[in-house]
Amino acid sequence: MTATVPAGYQLTDFDYDLPSELIAQTPAPERDGSRLMVLDRGGRPPGHRRFSDLGEYCRSGDVLVLNDTRVVPCRIPVTKARGGKAEIFLLEEQGPNLWHALSRGLDRGRRVTVASGVEASVVEGFGDGIKLIRFEGVGDIRSLLEEIGRVPLPPYIRREPSLQDRERYQTVFGSQVGAVAAPTAGLHFTDRLLRELRERGVETVTLTLHVGLGTFQPVRSESIEQHRMHPERYVVPSGAADRINRAKADGRRIIAVGTTTVRALETAVLPEGTVRPGSGVSDIFIRPGHVFRVIDGMVTNFHLPKSTLLMLVAAFAGHDRIRDAYRTAVQERYRFYSYGDAMCIL
Repeated sequence: MTATVPAGYQLTDFDYDLPSELIAQTPAPERDGSRLMVLDRGGRPPGHRRFSDLGEYCRSGDVLVLNDTRVVPCRIPVTKARGGKAEIFLLEEQGPNLWHALSRGLDRGRRVTVASGVEASVVEGFGDGIKLIRFEGVGDIRSLLEEIGRVPLPPYIRREPSLQDRERYQTVFGSQVGAVAAPTAGLHFTDRLLRELRERGVETVTLTLHVGLGTFQPVRSESIEQHRMHPERYVVPSGAADRINRAKADGRRIIAVGTTTVRALETAVLPEGTVRPGSGVSDIFIRPGHVFRVIDGMVTNFHLPKSTLLMLVAAFAGHDRIRDAYRTAVQERYRFYSYGDAMCIL
């Protein structure tokens, strides 16, 4: 359920100043060695720990919900007819060898070379650089991606992807291939930490939301009410829904790892608060005024100014609380964005 945005909140209310040197360009040496800000929704001052300490803030019986999507190496370098270079950034499959993709500088009808004997052509162009691309000369373009595709690091990481990114820009529990960006809150978990959490009595369940364009689509209107999210596919397995619903009935906490997990749960929930199993698309835009029906806590990274992700965490923790927390994070020299540090909101 989404209520009306409280009066007075505009796009500029979700802006903040961030020194460029705090934008993480590489992952921490150890996944769970990242810093962790613990934010109490009740108003106590934030705590400053390491991600490996997360279990100290969990209770036996808590249910930790993870997004098990796996990132596709979806940046494909291509060669134009006259030898110029370009790139196709795959977004979502529309049919056999037919994809929505981002590609600037390629017009309708243009053909480019992908690999030996493999070509791509622009079938149709839409706004914001999105094209419908057809691949020819290969049974399924996905069969070539591990060989020719590049890791889709975000543009604020100002370097080319490395071999390290092939591993570190995936979660250790990712198994369902289909995302074009990582569910970054999950990047901090290690197999050891997950094992320790289970030994503490914390349950873990997985669902899938394939991170797509909707997560990063910029909000262009000053009135955030006018923004529309791009739909992203999700699956809530019946076993996961059963365990979440049982925990809710028992009064146990549901802690979502990442904004993508939050959006999948808040899309799948029924009016009475029961999570419905199944698959579908999520285009929910969570911002201040949203009534959360599933989650009691959230693990998340620090997000870009004016982004829908920042609006989501502000909806959960409170706008002023998040504003102050981000100011503190800058003062304390936390690392921001995909390869940056994390926040636990309880």
